[in-house]
Amino acid sequence: MYAIHHFPPQTDFETVAVLKKLATAHRYLAELKGICRSIPNQGILINTLALQEAKDSSEIENIITTHDELFRAGLSAATLSPAAKEVQNYASALRCGFDLVRQHQMLTNNHILAIQAELEKNHAGFRKQTGTLLKNDRTGEVVYTPPQHYDEIIELMGGLETFINSGNSSIDPLIRMALIHHQFESIHPFYDGNGRTGRIINVLYLVLSGLLDIPILYLSRYLVQNKNEYYRLLQNVRDTGDWEAWLLYMLEAVEQTAKDGIRTVQGIHSAMMDYKHRIRSRFSFYSQDLINHLFTHPYTKIEIVMKTLNVSRPSAAKYLEELTNGGFLHKEKIGRSNYYINVALMAVLLPENIVE
Repeated sequence: MYAIHHFPPQTDFETVAVLKKLATAHRYLAELKGICRSIPNQGILINTLALQEAKDSSEIENIITTHDELFRAGLSAATLSPAAKEVQNYASALRCGFDLVRQHQMLTNNHILAIQAELEKNHAGFRKQTGTLLKNDRTGEVVYTPPQHYDEIIELMGGLETFINSGNSSIDPLIRMALIHHQFESIHPFYDGNGRTGRIINVLYLVLSGLLDIPILYLSRYLVQNKNEYYRLLQNVRDTGDWEAWLLYMLEAVEQTAKDGIRTVQGIHSAMMDYKHRIRSRFSFYSQDLINHLFTHPYTKIEIVMKTLNVSRPSAAKYLEELTNGGFLHKEKIGRSNYYINVALMAVLLPENIVE
């Protein structure tokens, strides 16, 4: 049986099946890390892809919004729906966590509290009241009772913090990530936002471990596609103490997500190079700053170009209109605002919904 107070569990995780899956997961993760370095400004990847991860992670919690709304929301928060605000909060929490890990080279409970506070826009902190139960959404049946008392939660989170930051360990870091995620979700330390905070911790731990330079492995899409299996395997460990199936699931998530990430980053890199060469050959206003701006976010507006490139309104309008006429951008009027959409970037991010 699973014993939450005996963490990490004293067992041999490296079965033949797990070792085989570890090898392939590490290979694709290393390839993703390398291909990300082909983008001169890696902030482009963080800004562009964080909202995709935020959308998919929030969808697990049944917070549904559209990519179009989110991309527009990145430029203006004036008319956000409640769901879009939740998703934007996730992206903000992810960036907050990355900044903290990069600055301190640690992931402490104070950092986790800061991430959750940014996510939920409150400072409720760890649970202080009893009564939290995890139920089956369909039947209402209680499937798991997490620790109920504040002192117990603090003790368990302290142990988890030590495990996260203990650099010397014989346990492979990808296995450690899967163990950390299971323990965090089992402690369920917050009143709300446990799942989303736990998924942010996943990718931050990979950065902390040196397996990634930036938080670019977004597991949430795989978890959305295999949501029932995710919850089943979480509970199966608690019921049986059998870790192998859980580890194989998480390693498969890493492998498949890394493959998706490689394709996406390669697509962004190719599109950037294509735009760079064609815009430079056709327009006198070409600059690398312009290219970086166009690929930092799928949508832009005249006001954003003015501020980013430090140009006048007539100049910004001229640039965007000429790029639209040249087929690089798609102009769309929404409400009173004109948005200019990077056609090639949208084709990479949302190939099923290419703008024309």
